[in-house]
Amino acid sequence: MPSTVLGVSAYYHDSAACLLVDGRIAAAAQEERFTRKKHDERFPSHAVAYCLKEAGLRIDQVDVIGFYEKPLVKFERLLESYIASAPRGLRSYLMAMPLWLGHKLWMADEIRRELGTDKRILFGDHHESHAASAFYPSPFEEAAILTIDGVGEWTTSSIGHGRGAEITMLREMRFPHSVGLLYSAFTYFTGFKVNEGEYKVMGLAPYGEPKYVQAIRDHIVDIHDDGSIRLNLEYFEFVHGLTMTGERFARLFGGPPRAPDGPVTQREMDLARSVQEIVEEVMLRMACSAQRETGSSRLCLAGGVALNCVGNGRLLRGGPFEDIWIQPAAGDAGGALGVAYALWHRYLGQPRVSAEVRGAWVPRVGPAKAGHHDSNVRGVRLQPDLGLLPYADEMQGALLGPRFSDEEIAAWLRTQGIAGERLSRAELPGVAAELLAAGKVIGLFQGRMEFGPRALGCRSIIADARSPVMQSVLNLKIKFRESFRPFAPAVLRERVAEWFEMDYESPYMLLVADVAGSRRVPVPPGTEQLFGIEKLKVPRSTVPAITHVDDSARIQTVRREDNPLYYDIIRAFDALTGCPVIVNTSFNVKDEPIVCTPEDAYHCFMKTQMDVLVLESYVIVKPAAAIDGVTTAAGAVRTTSAAAT
Repeated sequence: MPSTVLGVSAYYHDSAACLLVDGRIAAAAQEERFTRKKHDERFPSHAVAYCLKEAGLRIDQVDVIGFYEKPLVKFERLLESYIASAPRGLRSYLMAMPLWLGHKLWMADEIRRELGTDKRILFGDHHESHAASAFYPSPFEEAAILTIDGVGEWTTSSIGHGRGAEITMLREMRFPHSVGLLYSAFTYFTGFKVNEGEYKVMGLAPYGEPKYVQAIRDHIVDIHDDGSIRLNLEYFEFVHGLTMTGERFARLFGGPPRAPDGPVTQREMDLARSVQEIVEEVMLRMACSAQRETGSSRLCLAGGVALNCVGNGRLLRGGPFEDIWIQPAAGDAGGALGVAYALWHRYLGQPRVSAEVRGAWVPRVGPAKAGHHDSNVRGVRLQPDLGLLPYADEMQGALLGPRFSDEEIAAWLRTQGIAGERLSRAELPGVAAELLAAGKVIGLFQGRMEFGPRALGCRSIIADARSPVMQSVLNLKIKFRESFRPFAPAVLRERVAEWFEMDYESPYMLLVADVAGSRRVPVPPGTEQLFGIEKLKVPRSTVPAITHVDDSARIQTVRREDNPLYYDIIRAFDALTGCPVIVNTSFNVKDEPIVCTPEDAYHCFMKTQMDVLVLESYVIVKPAAAIDGVTTAAGAVRTTSAAAT
């Protein structure tokens, strides 16, 4: 009986590979982590090699190989779009066709050549791959499924229904009418890179006012009651041109797009706020439509727009669903995982592991507010030591990538002549907590690398959320990125409701909620009327490093069973300071992927102003950051003089 399925996504952005063994995820990784090219679109040969190595397999031992979309159908869409817009699309057509005719139309041969196999390649549908990635690993036996992105073959969003091992696709919206492309158009116009800078627009939105919402409604997009939209293509160029927007778009919003290296003005902030509000409304309408069509109380989300954690938070608080689960690799990388699951369950006919085996999902407890789905009473579970049950999804905390042993790290440190000290597992959390409390920034490298765009405690930079200067320090001296960008909190799961207006699972940092009112501080007199980036200067809570200018935060809840060392560091910090919240940001700098190897981590550490690097059990402290009095359990003062042992 077939037991191994390899899923691959590639050739657009964020290529990735995923390997299922007997229906469980053995490994999954994005190609960018190995090649160090951010959003690498090339065939994921390194990611495939890693997945096979992790499972101890050769490619000839893989039973089924799948690709996440249908290239021929995508080519049909491109060709029809060019013909429909002729002669305007000639330049774009002449640029795209050689690549398709010489390469992409022969995708099966290309994949076999890259893999070094003559096995048959099976092709999934782009949005069905997203749907499979959303439902099959989720903790739900039955759920509505909503996928939203730029475009797959023809589809730009879809509604489906999952039950057991079956997924039924019910409705779709088709190109060129697309929520993802609408958001990407504003990403381009505000001067950020499409398919990369959308999260910057989301982070910029709270600095602005929704002054362009009505103009967008009047000229750009019609929003229907069911959440479907219709774009006014006279304002866009993406169907036939080389840019996202055109002259009419620029005239409507008062001038040309912001240059990528130009200053961010109030116009860009207001545009970001306006399109964010539009997209949140569309997401909510789509979710309501999905609930009506399926009758389900649970929702699974995937597609690039599902990474809009502000919109997700609004769905959780005010939507029609009692429970929501979002695929952590919601973009195209997750398509590799989705097609693997779809082949396992639908092509091979394998049953789905029941919720009883995975662990029951306990529904909401307590009454909801009238006319409002209150997130404060959802998803409560019970477990002996924490009062909560293990999260019952199949993603293993999204920790699906490579890990490195202490022995491997020690050998690498010795070859490089790098000084470091090995701590016991018992003393490491306390030492890390003391360093954090002393204001030091730690690069944390431990366990398996995360799959998806978020670092979740294994390839993370962590810091003290109580510091009023930490947000600026991290952005300007370590991440080398825009000053307006917020940072996310990691909080002990059992303490989240004490610090945020949410008591719900958010293990993948995909939900936004407000900081609890009890943790906020009064806004100083005279600062209420500040606009734009000036808002950043105002402290808003007792954890200012993770509080955005609208009092919100993108929350990661942490359980010990998902990530023991990470949890223990936060718990030790709580014991030391009374605060179970730290800053967590991805271990990388601007324009680079998250680190993968100890070498990647060390190079990133050395070219930034991070103070401390933790490589599994090894602690490396820069001489300028050495702190007297920060000790191991045995009483040894932190130094950098000891060679790696």
